[in-house]
Amino acid sequence: MKIAQGLKEKNIAEYLIYMWQVEDLIRANGCDMDKIRANVVSQFPADDRSALEEWYGNLVEMMHIEGVTEQGHLQINRNILLDLTDLHVRLLASTRYPFYNAAYFKALPFIVELRQRNGHKEEPELETCFEALYGVLLLRLQKKEITPATGTAIKAISNFISLLANYYQKDRTGELDGDD
Repeated sequence: MKIAQGLKEKNIAEYLIYMWQVEDLIRANGCDMDKIRANVVSQFPADDRSALEEWYGNLVEMMHIEGVTEQGHLQINRNILLDLTDLHVRLLASTRYPFYNAAYFKALPFIVELRQRNGHKEEPELETCFEALYGVLLLRLQKKEITPATGTAIKAISNFISLLANYYQKDRTGELDGDD
């Protein structure tokens, strides 16, 4: 919970990937609070357990209510993607962010290829990017090989998403230049 709060304040992209991990952790424990208590919460210091148990309990309840116990993402996480998409569109429409545009167009061929490969051609571009980043994270956690081609694609996507996350932070603090 403290990790999530810190990430949300500092890096929205890392926060979103972390929350997707939390969703999968909850699913891996069958959306069962007794299992989560035993396998997850118990690993933390005693002082943190009560707040963590409440946090996980709320997430489990939301997952049940929203019907994402098997797959998909919580609305709170989908809303972040929507906010990022809104900012993405604004940045692309502006002439003030040439480096952002360049990073996007460098990543775009990889995004298109990933959408074609996974059969989700209508999937929002940013969701494709986050799925790719999350997928590579899972491969690394499993100590599986990442091909050079995948590494190249992930580098371009990561640079693009990193810029977007930085602009998101600036937008939230009012430091982002206004529209053209």
